[in-house]
Amino acid sequence: MEYDTIMDGEFKEDFGPKIQVSAADKIHVDFELSNVDLSLANSLRRTVQAEVPTIAIDLVEIEANTSVLADEFISHRLGLIPLDSREIDQLNYSRDCDCDDHCGRCSVTLTLHAKCTSDEVMKVYARDLIVGYDRPNSHIGNPVITDPDRLGSLICKLRKDQEVKLTCIAKKGIAKEHAKWSPTAAIGFEYDPHNKLHHLDLWYEQDAESEWPKSKYAELEEPPAEGQVFDYDAVPSKFYFEVEGVGNIESDSIVLEGVKELQKKLAGLIHGLGENDGMGGEFDGPRSPGGDAPGWQDQGYTTPYGNGGGASAWGGGGAATAYGTTPYGDSGATGW
Repeated sequence: MEYDTIMDGEFKEDFGPKIQVSAADKIHVDFELSNVDLSLANSLRRTVQAEVPTIAIDLVEIEANTSVLADEFISHRLGLIPLDSREIDQLNYSRDCDCDDHCGRCSVTLTLHAKCTSDEVMKVYARDLIVGYDRPNSHIGNPVITDPDRLGSLICKLRKDQEVKLTCIAKKGIAKEHAKWSPTAAIGFEYDPHNKLHHLDLWYEQDAESEWPKSKYAELEEPPAEGQVFDYDAVPSKFYFEVEGVGNIESDSIVLEGVKELQKKLAGLIHGLGENDGMGGEFDGPRSPGGDAPGWQDQGYTTPYGNGGGASAWGGGGAATAYGTTPYGDSGATGW
């Protein structure tokens, strides 16, 4: 088997994508991605940010609401409460489920009933949401509570005799459909901290070096030498990511799920390109819809009706038009 000798030696160890994690906890993860193209790195960023599935409240049925907040306002706040989305693969998308509306295989039901009976202001938090039992596992759909007091997100405030009673239906989705399904609060993405590639045109008043401080990643790369000749063929090779989650999925799992989703998209593209390809890799060229004959091989002077050049749909060359005569005289004659 023949292969390129450049694969030998030290290059073999650097071949393929490499990830080096610099910091990580339950909410944040910072890592360096190298040996990839800019397009691939940016695709990973977009996939992690917009196509990692999570669960969020999608439908709200309000039975009673005497608070000062409108029904739509409370529904919007409920939708933005992060819910535990670990092992989200056990939950089906509603569009893929066999049920009529929603069921335990594609949704999680949460209920809330709060009424203020004292003269003090009553605060309703995410911890007051009661999660139903009909769900794939015991943790999916639980409100994410990370504050020290274990209260969760504030939903609304009630005065005496005010009441809120509602039912929520949480479903699986992605941030491309709505931001409430986003697994991240933000993703930092940076490359070429010294701007050696001149991909950024820095605006400055007097001195760009003093007015634009370097990022922390500038210490990891060599600055350009004094009077260094610009390399027009240079491309970025190291990309720095800072992923900040919202607590519904662990930070490292967000990146892993993003890689899986990107692999699925690429696999679907490859399958789509190879679908209905029974020609053993041979391809004749483009075809028009419904066209069986290789029309791109004719000489270019025939019409779609099989006649010779100069023929119309109603006859041979020089024949009458659909209206018998041209606007300039008899059939086939010019206006001169």
